[in-house]
Amino acid sequence: MGIFDTLKSSARTRGTASFLLTTVVLGVLVGLATAALVSLIQFVAQSTEGFAAWSRWGIWVVAVTIPIGITVSWLIDQRWGPGVAGGGITETLVGMGLHGGYLPTSKIIPKLLATVAVLGTGGSGGPEGPIAYIGASLGSTLARYTGFDHDRIRSLVAAGAGAGIGAIFNAPIAGMMFAMEVILGSFAIRHLNAVVIASVTAAVTTKLLVGEDLILSSPAHALGNPLNLFLYALLAVIAVGFGLLYLRTLDITSTATLPARLPKWSRPILFGLSVALIGIVWPDSLGSGQTFLSDLLRLEGAGSYVWWGLGLVAIAKIATSAFTRAGGGSVGTFMPSLIIGGSIGAGFAIMMQQLLGIDGVSTGAFAIVGMAATFATIARAPLTSVIIVFEITGNYELVLPLMLGAALATFLGEKLHPESAYTMPLLRQGITLPKSEDIDLLDTVDVATVMQPHEGGLNRWNTLAEAAEFFDVTSHHGVAVFDDRERLVGMITLSDITNAGGPSMSITVADAMTRDVITITPDVPVASALARMASLGVGRLPVVDPSDPVRVVGMFRRISVVRAYEEALSMSKGKELYRERSRIRSQPGADFFDLAIDADSPLANRDVAHIAWPQDIILVSVQRGTNVLVPHGGTTIRIGDRLTVFGTPEACENLKTISHETE
Repeated sequence: MGIFDTLKSSARTRGTASFLLTTVVLGVLVGLATAALVSLIQFVAQSTEGFAAWSRWGIWVVAVTIPIGITVSWLIDQRWGPGVAGGGITETLVGMGLHGGYLPTSKIIPKLLATVAVLGTGGSGGPEGPIAYIGASLGSTLARYTGFDHDRIRSLVAAGAGAGIGAIFNAPIAGMMFAMEVILGSFAIRHLNAVVIASVTAAVTTKLLVGEDLILSSPAHALGNPLNLFLYALLAVIAVGFGLLYLRTLDITSTATLPARLPKWSRPILFGLSVALIGIVWPDSLGSGQTFLSDLLRLEGAGSYVWWGLGLVAIAKIATSAFTRAGGGSVGTFMPSLIIGGSIGAGFAIMMQQLLGIDGVSTGAFAIVGMAATFATIARAPLTSVIIVFEITGNYELVLPLMLGAALATFLGEKLHPESAYTMPLLRQGITLPKSEDIDLLDTVDVATVMQPHEGGLNRWNTLAEAAEFFDVTSHHGVAVFDDRERLVGMITLSDITNAGGPSMSITVADAMTRDVITITPDVPVASALARMASLGVGRLPVVDPSDPVRVVGMFRRISVVRAYEEALSMSKGKELYRERSRIRSQPGADFFDLAIDADSPLANRDVAHIAWPQDIILVSVQRGTNVLVPHGGTTIRIGDRLTVFGTPEACENLKTISHETE
């Protein structure tokens, strides 16, 4: 029996031990994937350098290699995408928020190869976003394979993403913080064990395989003069400006369109050439920039740098990173933000030394704070930005300036640009993900309880005229579309028919339907299903078999939400009433009492909900003539009614003299 069969057999118990075993396996797998990514990037980079030396082209070799690398990534995305190109964090958030933690296993290898192609040939960006996506996909795959419930699927996906960050930077605590702060948007304790175990295991595995030479590190730095805190605050404000420039550049370049007469494959080539030309002038703006950043972090003085030169490197890094992404490169924004921040911080310190003559300003220390402030601006993850610097430097002397810079950068960034680099692409698509895991009543009801049973739908070969007649008969506004084997292939709505020109005998449902269908499974909480509906702006979601994602078992519609609220309220009120009755029954002298309502009664002509009922009493029934009513909040107490209450004698006496004040 292999390790995966053993894991699956163990996971069938669904216990805590089997779940934690799965997180250990996940950490090892993410560590192996990270080591493979780092090693392959290094191999391709060395091959590129060897080709440059052999051809005697020197730095000009990037004019060939970078367009090739970005084109390879673009081609992989065209074949296995969408989702292969780009950073990976946004795609992970979509998988968590809209697909119940589902991330396809089939994109793990393509994502790895696309990242290697771009970074190995000199493209600008970081490997941390792609490895976080790969880790999240591994977590999603393990969760599906072992059959854990919805909540533990979320834990494993977040743990995989955090493990990727922890492994690539050898910073497991920062990886854990990133998973909780960015991926989950919550610090719920129930996710913590999985995230911590996976992050630590992945970091240890990667370190054992690739060593420390390929991992970002820095010497320790001290605060020095406490008055430098004012300089650190000023640096944070400058970092916010550069961070917002980066966000704006990412937004503009990602939506830029080429002339229609140019073929699609010209996009990666043209953007790749742009990256190469900038990189020829500023070579430090190419690749992941790890070596360049490590040099900055070791500076005490100016070294061979000038302040304005580092400022130009930061601007060049903004451009090359954004162009690499826009061309179809599979790279992240985490590392570029650190390069930009480190350059700004080091340049600011050198400027303070050379222009203002301020002594005792450590260039490396300011580079570190610049990194944290810029990343906090771009990712809106202040805790991650502080913790990762702690782990990179192995020193806590800069805790005050780091916290000051990250907090100030986050505050200003939120005010000036509400969206982060990870949520900005979603906003362009009209998707708004829930910002937290706040528990409400709808978390207590699952989709299976309230979904409408599967009653069939339309076939892809039906005409739009037949579809319009179907909607008229059923009064539905949207329905699932199936092929000849009853497999889900799309969704069609009344709006789709209207957009296609209206009912027609010549246009089929297949021509007008939406093919990229968001589905849910019966075990998903209604709150999560509702969040997906709200994010996409749709009124229905097909419910599919967990083991067969194209077999529809029901439909979750808006009416299902109403039913879910009724179900949740009944459960909530029922439990509350049961607890209250149990408490009252335990009171000495508790019994049933009858109370007649005459014209002088303070309860006459008042609704049950507006009466300040005394503690230790429950209204059981209302007798009105020969009828006995089960009271609810809207029941009006009338003259002549006889109330049956259960409670203590003292509470019953208080009820007879209750005031007319409402609650």
